[in-house]
Amino acid sequence: MSQPGWQELKVETVKDQVEALEDWFFEQGAVAVTLEDNADEPLLEPGVGETPLWQNVKVVALFVEGLDLDPIARAIPTDWLVAPVCAPVHVPDQDWERAWMDNFHPMQMGPRLWICPSWIDPPVPDAVNVMLDPGLAFGTGTHPTTAMCLSELDCAIGDGARLVDYGCGTGILAIAGLKLGAHSAIAVDNDPQAIIASHQNAERNGIAAGQLEVVVPDSEAIGQWAGSADVVVANILAGPLAQLAPQLIALLKPGGRLIMAGLLAEQAKDLMAIYRPHVALEVANDLEGWVLLAGNRN
Repeated sequence: MSQPGWQELKVETVKDQVEALEDWFFEQGAVAVTLEDNADEPLLEPGVGETPLWQNVKVVALFVEGLDLDPIARAIPTDWLVAPVCAPVHVPDQDWERAWMDNFHPMQMGPRLWICPSWIDPPVPDAVNVMLDPGLAFGTGTHPTTAMCLSELDCAIGDGARLVDYGCGTGILAIAGLKLGAHSAIAVDNDPQAIIASHQNAERNGIAAGQLEVVVPDSEAIGQWAGSADVVVANILAGPLAQLAPQLIALLKPGGRLIMAGLLAEQAKDLMAIYRPHVALEVANDLEGWVLLAGNRN
């Protein structure tokens, strides 16, 4: 008896043929198609409106068990490929959600702060515990940029502070700031899943109504925070951080602290120069090639 699961068919191509291959695999009955780097090529960040791809791409098509893939493999147009088609591989079925949950553990992020999965009891009940369920949004604290922001917030947030979390993802930074003593926060993101996840995580952590507002970037509510934020934290990417400089600076009150992450070490110098007329940014932390910039508004 065959094991329950799926079949995987991998082919090697170049980026100009990826879209045609994806469409063709779906026409043949693939239930999913994923892309992998086939040449160890880094992708840093896309330009506005761009979908980045590696030059050499491995296209992986997933099919139901029992379907004869040999005719499909033979029918792939050879001019789309740069190598012979690999033999189909059996992929055992598993509870993917359970496997992910088993690998997300409580993490200490600073002297006071812990990030804990919502389905696990906090290991230090008296700590500042943020209970998190990411859903489909980015931000669990496991990524170096998020971890550095959380550690910096543990030091930067004082009682009664007003906090802006720009690019909030799961709302993890805004919620952590509120639990560390901030009086109010606004969280901003253009992803509908981030808005949903932030609301759910705020409720899960007992954030009082009115303490946290979660909005999209064109919300009029953001303008009401102009010149009044004690702390602005933005964990995005270097390109958007450069483009958002006027907005992020305008949110800070004089002396307010700006915390930025999502950039690589080689991108820090140019970004610091952009903000220098208004905020004296310095490298406050670095982890696994990523850096965190922080500084106060003049």
